[in-house]
Amino acid sequence: MIPQNFTYQAPKTLEEALALLADGTAKPLAGGMSLIPLMKLRLAAPERIVDLGRIPGLNYIREEDGKIRIGAMTTHYEIETSPLLRARCPLLATTAAHIGDMQVRNVGTIGGSLAHADPAADYPAALLALEAEVRLVRAGGERTLPIRDFFVDVFTTALEPGEIVREVVVPVEAPGTGTSYQKVAHPASGFAVVGIAARVRRGDGKIALARLGVTGLASKPFRADAAEKRLEGTDGAETDLRAAAAAVTEGVEANSDLYASAEYRAHLARVYAVRGLRSALQAA
Repeated sequence: MIPQNFTYQAPKTLEEALALLADGTAKPLAGGMSLIPLMKLRLAAPERIVDLGRIPGLNYIREEDGKIRIGAMTTHYEIETSPLLRARCPLLATTAAHIGDMQVRNVGTIGGSLAHADPAADYPAALLALEAEVRLVRAGGERTLPIRDFFVDVFTTALEPGEIVREVVVPVEAPGTGTSYQKVAHPASGFAVVGIAARVRRGDGKIALARLGVTGLASKPFRADAAEKRLEGTDGAETDLRAAAAAVTEGVEANSDLYASAEYRAHLARVYAVRGLRSALQAA
């Protein structure tokens, strides 16, 4: 199909872009991996497109004050291959390697992925497990949100009209922390039927910290709080992992489609939670 007519704008500064977006009638274009297919199918028909690709200073990965800051226009491939992330926050680099194919990873961006908020996207699980923050900017102001407050519902975020993702902030991982991303990929789309990001840390022989981010299972990605609480303070034995994984689906209405029923998705979530936790403990 052919998209409806639209006006294309390519600002050269962030200030110019935010001014163009301020009235909320235009759509920002990052890598275009989500927006362009929607426009071709006429599921989205913006009157104006504001291309962020020519704006300097939106693509970076750097460490500051014990945190790693990632510009919104940083591509999946750059995150996957970043020496800094592989050494200091390996979960995010590992997760990026699971996104789409090489062509998608070369062009798609972390900011665009988060703003699109596909409930089966990979990044959200990892960022939830990492307790990341998202910096949002608009004409005349900015704010920073915890990642778990950013996702609202299916394809819905806390972004307000005229606001864009500017930066993602993740922690430098503490010694003794192990992470893992385990995913059941849909054979056609590559998106997560279920994806589990596990992050655990031992202390005094016990599990001192447990974080589980889940994607693909429900209408939005989420932290499996009940599972985390069951695991923290335990020895991390196989029985402990299975007990925690059993709680991943508590209070969750699982998605259902032609590929996977709600019951099957819930089963996959519990199985892959065990695998993710086991792998993270081995890495720790």
